[in-house]
Amino acid sequence: MPEKRTDERWTAPDGSPLDEEDRGLVYDIRTLIDRRRVLGLFGGIATATLLAACSSPADPRSSASVTSTTPDAARTPTTRATGGAGVVEVPDETAGPFPGDGSNGIDVLDDSGIVRSDIRSSFGSSTTTAEGVPLTIRLGVRDAATGAALVGAAVYLWHCDRSGEYSLYGQSVQNENYLRGVQPVDASGNVTFRSIFPACYSGRWPHIHFEVYSDVATAVASGPIVKTSQIALPQETCDSVYATAGYEQSVSNLSRTSLSSDMVFRDDSGIHQLATMTGSAASGYTAALTVGV
Repeated sequence: MPEKRTDERWTAPDGSPLDEEDRGLVYDIRTLIDRRRVLGLFGGIATATLLAACSSPADPRSSASVTSTTPDAARTPTTRATGGAGVVEVPDETAGPFPGDGSNGIDVLDDSGIVRSDIRSSFGSSTTTAEGVPLTIRLGVRDAATGAALVGAAVYLWHCDRSGEYSLYGQSVQNENYLRGVQPVDASGNVTFRSIFPACYSGRWPHIHFEVYSDVATAVASGPIVKTSQIALPQETCDSVYATAGYEQSVSNLSRTSLSSDMVFRDDSGIHQLATMTGSAASGYTAALTVGV
């Protein structure tokens, strides 16, 4: 079980307090295996049936916390664009301790404004904009068995800021909700987010979290998750970004880790989660990845 929070602090099993990065590692280690067991590979049957099958009791949220009252099988099926050969299924990974999806206390998914492409600024009571090198994130979302685009599915994406903190959770950003957003998969089978390049914090390779849902309505209702995984960012790009102002701490953190040793990506050195990058630190980067679910 994840550590209990008391007065906004995390504690280890022996009662001692955990610092920012340690509580993330402890939580990730304990939830990584469970998250990998949540979902199976899509088969060649109707999308709605598959999504219902994927919403097993292993979903980290209890039924009491899911506000949608429409049975999975009764939801409007996701439309599939025609596709060719199958693609490699992206590995299931932990959502970590800061998902903001209701599985760890805070739920931003039911907040008005969460469905957006530009996630650089907070919405609601704050309009603070996260600073950093511009990053466009483009995900192709495909059926792993057929390669068909999952048009109409939804992606919830989030990551840390330039200082390595996650909005809603970090001590200095508890009142912010930036760098989080939901987008529907478009007719081309893609979702696109405008963001900033995340930091490298102690103990983890630079990464971006995402969850795939059957549709936007299910996502904003904190309904069943179809896929939870992470995107790895290439070292060459990280080196370029972290040489710019504001990312100084990331330089030393990156030097102490690697894809092959990272607790999430080490299974295959992030081969199936490593984004393709274009651009520059001066003009901004685009990270692209096709994910099979």
